[in-house]
Amino acid sequence: MGIIQRNNVNISGRGASTMVFAHGFGCDQSMWRRLAPSFHDDYRIVLFDHVGSGSSDLAAYDVDKYDSLHGYARDLIEIVREVADGPVVFVGHSVSCMIGLLAALEAPQLFSAQAMVTPSPCYVNDGDYIGGFTREDIDDLLLTLEHNYLGWSSAMAPAIMGVPDQPELGAELINSFCRTDPRIAAQFARVTFLSDHRGVLPLNVTPTLILQASEDVVAPRAVGEYMHRTMRSSTLRVVENNGHCPHVSAPVATAEAISAFLRTTPT
Repeated sequence: MGIIQRNNVNISGRGASTMVFAHGFGCDQSMWRRLAPSFHDDYRIVLFDHVGSGSSDLAAYDVDKYDSLHGYARDLIEIVREVADGPVVFVGHSVSCMIGLLAALEAPQLFSAQAMVTPSPCYVNDGDYIGGFTREDIDDLLLTLEHNYLGWSSAMAPAIMGVPDQPELGAELINSFCRTDPRIAAQFARVTFLSDHRGVLPLNVTPTLILQASEDVVAPRAVGEYMHRTMRSSTLRVVENNGHCPHVSAPVATAEAISAFLRTTPT
């Protein structure tokens, strides 16, 4: 099966430059529906599903390949080479920010800029580093997810979305989680929440926007500030939003922040 079918790649937009969007854990490309249209006139938009998510080819899921984020990064490099003639703007959410970073470190010529929406290089507190969770928190989270994925999804999705005045958005995230194979979700969660990519942040040379939500239970503001201090060629922007998914719950502010960054960055 080809790359387009493997990752359910969809292309739209009218621009000359290409913008590639990558979704976070438990989601699929539909989570960009409120943000991506803002860029249709200026960019060629590429949406895809990580293998194991959405309408990707589940038969292509390999437990060894996807036992680290590097497997997903290799897929991203293949997608970019397949769909674009020149370097692309990469927009990632949550764990996909680190997938994009790893891809840009391996093939920097393919990426002109990165917009990281609520990123985290490490979710576990470590000395002076505040990742947002203790190791015990993560172990409990993963144990619950592995034994009762549907219950975990129903409990966690509203907190992750973080907009109680828009319960339909939390329900949408629950439905997205529930469409994912629990076995694949369990492995992806373990790879996501136990990874530590702080060591590669200083190696980044691609102009990068770190887009932080003002209130985020998954990636607190201290994480974005740490990344900005550590990663050269980075810009930190805070969007007033309660939750880990500002591209869904605050799409206008998110689009404005990305557009302002790109106006100052040759792409």
